[in-house]
Amino acid sequence: MQTKPTIRIVAALFAVLSTAALWAQNGVTVPRTPSPAAEVRQTIGISTVSVNYSRPSVKGRTVWGELVPYGWNVQAFGTPNLAPWRAGANENTVLELSHDATVAGQKVPAGKYGLFFVINKDDSGEVILSKDNMAWGNFFYDPARDQMRAKIQVRNTTNHVEALTYDFINLTKNTAELVLNWEKKQFPVSIEFAVDDIVMANAAAELKGAKGFTAPAYTSAANYAIANKTHLETALAWADRAATLDHSFANMNTKARLMKMTGKAAEADKMMNDILPKASEADLNTYGYQLLNEGKHDEAIKVLAMNTERHPESANAWDSLGEAYATKGDKDNAIKSFRKSLSLNPPENVKANSEKFMKQLGAMK
Repeated sequence: MQTKPTIRIVAALFAVLSTAALWAQNGVTVPRTPSPAAEVRQTIGISTVSVNYSRPSVKGRTVWGELVPYGWNVQAFGTPNLAPWRAGANENTVLELSHDATVAGQKVPAGKYGLFFVINKDDSGEVILSKDNMAWGNFFYDPARDQMRAKIQVRNTTNHVEALTYDFINLTKNTAELVLNWEKKQFPVSIEFAVDDIVMANAAAELKGAKGFTAPAYTSAANYAIANKTHLETALAWADRAATLDHSFANMNTKARLMKMTGKAAEADKMMNDILPKASEADLNTYGYQLLNEGKHDEAIKVLAMNTERHPESANAWDSLGEAYATKGDKDNAIKSFRKSLSLNPPENVKANSEKFMKQLGAMK
């Protein structure tokens, strides 16, 4: 624990705070020195995390254990409570979450929080989020206002970081690691959002507005659920709504996919068989590749062969059928399909694809 401040320290502190207040009330806007303000922001799913902070520099000083004391300490001014490090300079370092999140393994509601750290001599540490986010540094820190505390392990790094910097690393679909880098240490904090739940809840809210009168909005929400295998029953209801608003092949296909994913395969197959006669060349091509990506090679070949029967002069239809045969491992039929495609004066992109496969199959040098 630090000793009580001297009169000189208190006076200096009052001078700093008084000057800051004067600038805020009466002064013109000038650069803040020596610890300029900064902000870093990261999107995870459709959620955002931001950190607003000030950036002190090392300037040849001993940071850990001196400039930033180890452990919890009583400050030179303010409350008599033991306080963590302010994790920057000047006002609170503020972390803002757009949605509820899990921070360092603990549930944290959406909102703004004062961000604090503790570092010990053995590089063990803590991260603290305080409900007080408008204070000046840690001088008025109140442990009763903590939203969460969690243990962290401070990392030693080889690169010297002169000005304190926050960053986001190790990004995944649902998570990111917020890191404070300064001098040769890194303070990591894991942040995780329930992305699928957030996206689907947001979609439900948006579909209650103007977007709820249009089929594409329902279809896009349903397709997100398909891609991420989440909230399938809700998505099926949305796909059904889209198909009612617009009885297109694409919308019916989306509905059929969700029907299969929710145990209604027989009904889905019948529905697709009923609408296949109405499918355009582009519809059949897209559907064929969908089946191919699902590993349903024979079904894909059947659909893409149907496309060549309906559109025998389409180089793209024959090229797609060739890909399906090649993917299945039927070399002879793949070569025949690609040769047919090349004989129809295909566009450059189709020609390049057919020639690529022909070379892979040993039918072209």
